[in-house]
Amino acid sequence: MNTPVTEPENLNREALQARQLQRLQHLLKEVSATNAFWQKKWEAADVDVNSIQTLSDLQKLPITTKSELVEDHLAYAPYGTNLTYPVDHYTRMHQTSGTTGSPMRWLDTKASWDWFGECWAQIYRMVGLYPEDRLYFPFSFGPFVGFWAAFEGATRRGNFCLAGGGMGSEARLQMILDNNITAVCCTPTYALRLAEVAEAENINLAASRVRALVVAGEPGGNIEATKLRIGQAWGARVFDHWGMTEIGALGIEPLESPGSLNILETECIAEIVNSETLEPVTPGEQGELIITNLGRLGSPLIRYRTGDLVSEDTSPCPSGRSLLRLKGGILGRADDMVIIRGNNVFPSSLEAILRTFDRIAEYRIE
Repeated sequence: MNTPVTEPENLNREALQARQLQRLQHLLKEVSATNAFWQKKWEAADVDVNSIQTLSDLQKLPITTKSELVEDHLAYAPYGTNLTYPVDHYTRMHQTSGTTGSPMRWLDTKASWDWFGECWAQIYRMVGLYPEDRLYFPFSFGPFVGFWAAFEGATRRGNFCLAGGGMGSEARLQMILDNNITAVCCTPTYALRLAEVAEAENINLAASRVRALVVAGEPGGNIEATKLRIGQAWGARVFDHWGMTEIGALGIEPLESPGSLNILETECIAEIVNSETLEPVTPGEQGELIITNLGRLGSPLIRYRTGDLVSEDTSPCPSGRSLLRLKGGILGRADDMVIIRGNNVFPSSLEAILRTFDRIAEYRIE
Protein backbone atom coordinates (compact mmCIF):
# COMPACT_ATOMS: atom_id res chain seq x y z
CA MET A 1 0.00 0.00 0.00
CA ASN A 2 1.42 3.39 -1.01
CA THR A 3 1.54 6.10 1.65
CA PRO A 4 0.34 9.51 0.37
CA VAL A 5 3.16 12.01 0.03
CA THR A 6 2.73 15.21 2.04
CA GLU A 7 4.08 18.23 0.21
CA PRO A 8 6.55 20.16 2.41
CA GLU A 9 4.34 23.24 2.63
CA ASN A 10 1.55 21.11 4.14
CA LEU A 11 3.57 19.67 7.04
CA ASN A 12 2.18 20.18 10.53
CA ARG A 13 4.07 22.52 12.86
CA GLU A 14 5.97 19.79 14.69
CA ALA A 15 7.17 18.12 11.48
CA LEU A 16 8.00 21.50 9.95
CA GLN A 17 10.19 22.51 12.89
CA ALA A 18 11.94 19.13 12.89
CA ARG A 19 12.72 19.67 9.20
CA GLN A 20 14.04 23.17 9.94
CA LEU A 21 16.32 22.03 12.75
CA GLN A 22 17.80 19.14 10.77
CA ARG A 23 18.56 21.41 7.82
CA LEU A 24 19.88 24.21 10.02
CA GLN A 25 22.39 21.94 11.72
CA HIS A 26 23.50 20.54 8.36
CA LEU A 27 23.90 24.08 7.01
CA LEU A 28 25.96 25.26 9.99
CA LYS A 29 28.23 22.21 9.82
CA GLU A 30 28.82 22.72 6.10
CA VAL A 31 29.53 26.45 6.11
CA SER A 32 31.54 26.57 9.34
CA ALA A 33 34.11 24.24 7.80
CA THR A 34 34.90 26.17 4.62
CA ASN A 35 32.99 29.47 4.30
CA ALA A 36 35.38 32.35 5.11
CA PHE A 37 32.63 34.95 5.56
CA TRP A 38 30.83 33.04 8.29
CA GLN A 39 34.02 31.76 9.92
CA LYS A 40 35.24 35.33 10.37
CA LYS A 41 31.86 36.66 11.53
CA TRP A 42 31.29 33.95 14.14
CA GLU A 43 34.86 34.10 15.40
CA ALA A 44 34.49 37.86 15.94
CA ALA A 45 31.25 37.24 17.85
CA ASP A 46 32.91 34.45 19.88
CA VAL A 47 30.13 31.99 18.99
CA ASP A 48 30.48 28.22 18.74
CA VAL A 49 28.06 26.96 16.09
CA ASN A 50 28.17 23.51 17.71
CA SER A 51 26.12 25.01 20.54
CA ILE A 52 23.13 25.45 18.20
CA GLN A 53 21.04 22.45 19.26
CA THR A 54 17.52 23.91 19.02
CA LEU A 55 15.76 26.44 16.81
CA SER A 56 15.72 28.97 19.64
CA ASP A 57 19.52 28.59 19.90
CA LEU A 58 19.74 30.32 16.52
CA GLN A 59 19.42 33.62 18.40
CA LYS A 60 22.93 33.04 19.77
CA LEU A 61 24.28 33.87 16.31
CA PRO A 62 24.77 37.53 15.33
CA ILE A 63 22.40 39.21 12.92
CA THR A 64 23.72 39.93 9.41
CA THR A 65 23.18 43.18 7.50
CA LYS A 66 23.26 44.09 3.84
CA SER A 67 26.01 46.63 4.47
CA GLU A 68 28.25 43.78 5.67
CA LEU A 69 27.65 41.90 2.44
CA VAL A 70 28.29 44.96 0.27
CA GLU A 71 31.54 45.71 2.12
CA ASP A 72 32.63 42.10 1.71
CA HIS A 73 31.91 42.18 -2.04
CA LEU A 74 33.85 45.41 -2.44
CA ALA A 75 36.81 44.17 -0.40
CA TYR A 76 36.95 40.77 -2.11
CA ALA A 77 35.67 41.46 -5.60
CA PRO A 78 33.97 40.20 -7.61
CA TYR A 79 32.02 37.67 -5.49
CA GLY A 80 32.95 38.28 -1.86
CA THR A 81 33.84 35.55 0.63
CA ASN A 82 30.39 34.06 1.30
CA LEU A 83 31.31 30.99 -0.74
CA THR A 84 31.17 27.55 0.80
CA TYR A 85 32.85 25.85 -2.15
CA PRO A 86 35.58 26.68 -4.70
CA VAL A 87 34.39 29.11 -7.40
CA ASP A 88 34.46 26.43 -10.11
CA HIS A 89 31.63 24.60 -8.26
CA TYR A 90 29.21 27.43 -9.05
CA THR A 91 27.09 27.42 -12.22
CA ARG A 92 24.93 30.57 -11.96
CA MET A 93 25.54 34.25 -11.26
CA HIS A 94 22.92 36.93 -10.68
CA GLN A 95 23.27 40.39 -9.24
CA THR A 96 21.18 42.69 -7.11
CA SER A 97 19.76 45.87 -8.63
CA GLY A 98 21.87 48.12 -6.43
CA THR A 99 18.90 50.33 -5.53
CA THR A 100 20.06 50.49 -1.90
CA GLY A 101 23.82 50.49 -2.59
CA SER A 102 26.44 48.84 -4.78
CA PRO A 103 25.10 45.79 -6.67
CA MET A 104 26.21 42.40 -5.39
CA ARG A 105 27.01 39.40 -7.57
CA TRP A 106 25.44 36.26 -6.15
CA LEU A 107 26.69 32.79 -7.09
CA ASP A 108 24.74 29.52 -7.00
CA THR A 109 25.83 25.92 -7.31
CA LYS A 110 23.64 23.49 -9.24
CA ALA A 111 22.25 22.23 -5.93
CA SER A 112 21.46 25.77 -4.76
CA TRP A 113 19.75 26.57 -8.06
CA ASP A 114 17.71 23.37 -7.79
CA TRP A 115 16.64 24.56 -4.34
CA PHE A 116 15.50 27.86 -5.89
CA GLY A 117 13.34 25.84 -8.30
CA GLU A 118 11.85 23.82 -5.43
CA CYS A 119 10.86 27.07 -3.70
CA TRP A 120 8.97 28.07 -6.85
CA ALA A 121 7.31 24.66 -7.12
CA GLN A 122 5.81 25.23 -3.68
CA ILE A 123 4.79 28.77 -4.64
CA TYR A 124 2.95 27.55 -7.74
CA ARG A 125 1.09 24.91 -5.73
CA MET A 126 0.08 27.47 -3.11
CA VAL A 127 -1.55 29.77 -5.70
CA GLY A 128 -3.40 26.87 -7.32
CA LEU A 129 -1.34 26.49 -10.50
CA TYR A 130 -1.01 22.98 -11.88
CA PRO A 131 1.45 21.30 -14.29
CA GLU A 132 -1.11 21.71 -17.07
CA ASP A 133 -1.14 25.51 -16.68
CA ARG A 134 0.58 27.54 -19.39
CA LEU A 135 2.87 30.28 -18.09
CA TYR A 136 4.24 33.46 -19.67
CA PHE A 137 7.24 35.46 -18.44
CA PRO A 138 7.47 38.94 -20.03
CA PHE A 139 10.82 40.04 -18.66
CA SER A 140 14.31 40.70 -19.92
CA PHE A 141 16.80 37.88 -19.47
CA GLY A 142 19.49 40.06 -17.92
CA PRO A 143 21.75 39.41 -14.91
CA PHE A 144 19.02 40.14 -12.37
CA VAL A 145 17.47 37.02 -10.86
CA GLY A 146 13.96 38.41 -11.53
CA PHE A 147 11.87 35.55 -12.83
CA TRP A 148 14.76 33.34 -13.98
CA ALA A 149 14.10 30.90 -11.14
CA ALA A 150 10.34 31.20 -11.64
CA PHE A 151 10.75 30.20 -15.29
CA GLU A 152 13.01 27.26 -14.60
CA GLY A 153 10.95 26.13 -11.62
CA ALA A 154 7.89 25.97 -13.86
CA THR A 155 9.66 24.06 -16.64
CA ARG A 156 10.82 21.46 -14.13
CA ARG A 157 7.20 20.93 -13.06
CA GLY A 158 6.31 20.21 -16.66
CA ASN A 159 4.48 23.47 -17.35
CA PHE A 160 4.34 24.96 -20.82
CA CYS A 161 6.52 28.08 -20.46
CA LEU A 162 7.10 31.02 -22.77
CA ALA A 163 9.66 33.79 -22.26
CA GLY A 164 9.01 37.25 -23.67
CA GLY A 165 12.46 38.82 -23.47
CA GLY A 166 13.32 41.35 -26.19
CA MET A 167 9.72 41.87 -27.31
CA GLY A 168 7.39 44.85 -27.31
CA SER A 169 4.18 44.91 -25.29
CA GLU A 170 1.97 44.40 -28.35
CA ALA A 171 3.88 41.28 -29.40
CA ARG A 172 3.79 39.93 -25.87
CA LEU A 173 0.03 40.34 -25.67
CA GLN A 174 -0.35 38.49 -28.95
CA MET A 175 1.77 35.61 -27.61
CA ILE A 176 -0.42 35.42 -24.52
CA LEU A 177 -3.54 35.15 -26.67
CA ASP A 178 -2.13 32.85 -29.36
CA ASN A 179 -0.75 30.34 -26.88
CA ASN A 180 -3.71 30.18 -24.49
CA ILE A 181 -1.60 31.37 -21.56
CA THR A 182 -3.29 30.81 -18.18
CA ALA A 183 -0.78 32.53 -15.85
CA VAL A 184 1.59 35.49 -16.18
CA CYS A 185 4.58 36.31 -13.96
CA CYS A 186 5.69 39.96 -14.04
CA THR A 187 5.98 43.15 -12.00
CA PRO A 188 2.76 44.93 -10.92
CA THR A 189 3.73 47.96 -13.01
CA TYR A 190 4.16 45.88 -16.14
CA ALA A 191 0.87 44.08 -15.58
CA LEU A 192 -0.77 47.53 -15.63
CA ARG A 193 1.25 48.54 -18.69
CA LEU A 194 0.10 45.46 -20.62
CA ALA A 195 -3.47 46.27 -19.63
CA GLU A 196 -3.09 49.83 -20.97
CA VAL A 197 -1.69 48.57 -24.28
CA ALA A 198 -4.45 45.97 -24.53
CA GLU A 199 -7.08 48.67 -24.07
CA ALA A 200 -5.44 50.83 -26.77
CA GLU A 201 -5.40 47.82 -29.12
CA ASN A 202 -9.03 46.90 -28.32
CA ILE A 203 -7.96 43.61 -26.71
CA ASN A 204 -10.25 42.34 -23.97
CA LEU A 205 -7.79 40.76 -21.53
CA ALA A 206 -10.60 39.68 -19.24
CA ALA A 207 -11.81 37.39 -22.03
CA SER A 208 -8.40 35.69 -22.35
CA ARG A 209 -7.48 32.37 -20.73
CA VAL A 210 -5.30 34.09 -18.11
CA ARG A 211 -6.63 33.27 -14.65
CA ALA A 212 -3.67 34.19 -12.45
CA LEU A 213 -0.89 36.77 -12.27
CA VAL A 214 2.06 36.27 -9.93
CA VAL A 215 3.59 39.71 -9.39
CA ALA A 216 6.85 40.66 -7.69
CA GLY A 217 9.73 43.11 -7.68
CA GLU A 218 7.69 46.11 -6.48
CA PRO A 219 5.44 46.90 -3.51
CA GLY A 220 2.29 47.14 -5.65
CA GLY A 221 1.50 43.44 -5.34
CA ASN A 222 0.28 43.80 -1.76
CA ILE A 223 -1.48 47.15 -2.23
CA GLU A 224 -5.19 46.49 -2.53
CA ALA A 225 -5.96 49.35 -4.93
CA THR A 226 -3.17 48.27 -7.31
CA LYS A 227 -4.21 44.62 -7.16
CA LEU A 228 -7.80 45.59 -7.83
CA ARG A 229 -6.86 47.53 -10.98
CA ILE A 230 -4.75 44.65 -12.27
CA GLY A 231 -7.34 42.02 -11.42
CA GLN A 232 -10.20 43.91 -13.06
CA ALA A 233 -8.20 44.60 -16.23
CA TRP A 234 -7.13 40.98 -16.61
CA GLY A 235 -10.18 39.27 -15.13
CA ALA A 236 -7.80 37.19 -13.03
CA ARG A 237 -6.53 36.64 -9.48
CA VAL A 238 -3.39 38.57 -8.54
CA PHE A 239 -0.89 36.95 -6.18
CA ASP A 240 1.91 38.85 -4.48
CA HIS A 241 5.29 37.10 -4.35
CA TRP A 242 8.14 38.01 -2.01
CA GLY A 243 11.82 37.24 -2.28
CA MET A 244 15.28 38.75 -2.68
CA THR A 245 18.25 37.99 -4.90
CA GLU A 246 20.38 37.25 -1.87
CA ILE A 247 17.92 35.05 0.05
CA GLY A 248 15.74 33.37 -2.57
CA ALA A 249 12.03 33.04 -3.38
CA LEU A 250 10.47 32.61 0.04
CA GLY A 251 7.00 34.17 0.18
CA ILE A 252 3.66 34.03 -1.60
CA GLU A 253 0.10 35.22 -1.12
CA PRO A 254 -1.81 31.92 -0.79
CA LEU A 255 -4.92 31.10 -2.78
CA GLU A 256 -7.04 30.66 0.35
CA SER A 257 -5.98 33.85 2.17
CA PRO A 258 -6.01 36.98 -0.03
CA GLY A 259 -4.14 39.95 1.38
CA SER A 260 -1.70 37.91 3.44
CA LEU A 261 1.71 36.38 2.75
CA ASN A 262 2.91 32.89 3.63
CA ILE A 263 6.63 32.51 4.31
CA LEU A 264 8.09 29.22 3.07
CA GLU A 265 9.33 28.02 6.43
CA THR A 266 9.95 24.73 4.68
CA GLU A 267 13.02 26.43 3.16
CA CYS A 268 13.96 29.04 5.76
CA ILE A 269 13.70 30.11 9.37
CA ALA A 270 11.89 33.41 9.87
CA GLU A 271 12.08 35.74 12.86
CA ILE A 272 10.36 39.06 13.50
CA VAL A 273 12.33 41.50 15.63
CA ASN A 274 12.17 45.08 16.80
CA SER A 275 14.21 47.11 14.29
CA GLU A 276 15.92 49.11 17.04
CA THR A 277 16.52 46.55 19.79
CA LEU A 278 16.73 43.48 17.49
CA GLU A 279 14.78 41.56 20.14
CA PRO A 280 11.81 39.34 19.15
CA VAL A 281 8.45 41.12 19.05
CA THR A 282 5.29 39.68 20.55
CA PRO A 283 3.06 37.76 18.08
CA GLY A 284 1.02 40.23 16.03
CA GLU A 285 3.33 43.17 16.75
CA GLN A 286 5.00 44.90 13.79
CA GLY A 287 8.69 44.21 13.37
CA GLU A 288 11.47 43.55 10.87
CA LEU A 289 11.68 40.21 9.09
CA ILE A 290 14.90 38.24 9.68
CA ILE A 291 15.61 35.27 7.40
CA THR A 292 17.92 32.24 7.50
CA ASN A 293 17.68 30.34 4.22
CA LEU A 294 18.23 26.59 4.55
CA GLY A 295 18.79 25.27 1.04
CA ARG A 296 21.31 27.64 -0.50
CA LEU A 297 24.40 26.04 1.00
CA GLY A 298 26.76 27.50 -1.58
CA SER A 299 26.11 31.10 -0.47
CA PRO A 300 23.70 31.10 2.48
CA LEU A 301 22.42 33.95 4.61
CA ILE A 302 22.01 33.38 8.32
CA ARG A 303 19.89 35.74 10.44
CA TYR A 304 19.72 38.31 7.64
CA ARG A 305 17.99 41.65 8.14
CA THR A 306 15.68 42.01 5.16
CA GLY A 307 14.62 45.57 6.04
CA ASP A 308 10.99 44.56 5.46
CA LEU A 309 8.40 45.40 8.11
CA VAL A 310 5.77 42.75 8.81
CA SER A 311 3.19 41.60 11.33
CA GLU A 312 2.31 37.98 12.05
CA ASP A 313 -1.31 36.92 11.58
CA THR A 314 -1.86 34.55 14.49
CA SER A 315 -5.32 33.39 13.41
CA PRO A 316 -5.63 29.94 11.77
CA CYS A 317 -4.93 30.04 8.03
CA PRO A 318 -7.94 29.02 5.89
CA SER A 319 -5.58 26.73 3.96
CA GLY A 320 -4.87 24.70 7.09
CA ARG A 321 -1.12 25.22 6.67
CA SER A 322 1.09 25.92 9.67
CA LEU A 323 3.44 28.29 7.81
CA LEU A 324 4.07 31.80 9.14
CA ARG A 325 1.38 34.10 7.76
CA LEU A 326 1.95 37.84 7.50
CA LYS A 327 -1.03 40.16 7.82
CA GLY A 328 -1.11 42.51 4.83
CA GLY A 329 2.11 41.05 3.41
CA ILE A 330 5.09 43.41 3.46
CA LEU A 331 3.93 46.56 5.25
CA GLY A 332 6.88 48.76 4.32
CA ARG A 333 10.63 49.13 4.44
CA ALA A 334 12.43 50.08 7.62
CA ASP A 335 14.71 52.32 5.55
CA ASP A 336 11.90 53.87 3.45
CA MET A 337 9.82 55.33 6.25
CA VAL A 338 9.59 59.10 6.46
CA ILE A 339 7.99 61.14 9.22
CA ILE A 340 5.50 63.77 8.06
CA ARG A 341 4.00 65.98 10.78
CA GLY A 342 4.70 63.29 13.35
CA ASN A 343 3.21 60.44 11.33
CA ASN A 344 5.13 57.45 9.98
CA VAL A 345 4.56 57.33 6.20
CA PHE A 346 5.68 54.66 3.71
CA PRO A 347 5.75 55.06 -0.10
CA SER A 348 3.41 52.06 -0.36
CA SER A 349 0.78 54.04 1.57
CA LEU A 350 0.91 56.79 -1.07
CA GLU A 351 0.54 54.25 -3.87
CA ALA A 352 -2.53 52.80 -2.17
CA ILE A 353 -4.14 56.25 -2.46
CA LEU A 354 -2.92 57.13 -5.97
CA ARG A 355 -4.06 53.82 -7.48
CA THR A 356 -7.67 54.60 -6.57
CA PHE A 357 -7.67 57.27 -9.30
CA ASP A 358 -8.23 55.69 -12.71
CA ARG A 359 -6.62 58.57 -14.60
CA ILE A 360 -3.24 58.12 -12.89
CA ALA A 361 -0.98 55.67 -14.71
CA GLU A 362 2.74 56.00 -13.99
CA TYR A 363 3.87 58.51 -11.38
CA ARG A 364 6.96 59.74 -9.54
CA ILE A 365 7.21 61.17 -6.04
CA GLU A 366 9.84 63.89 -5.57
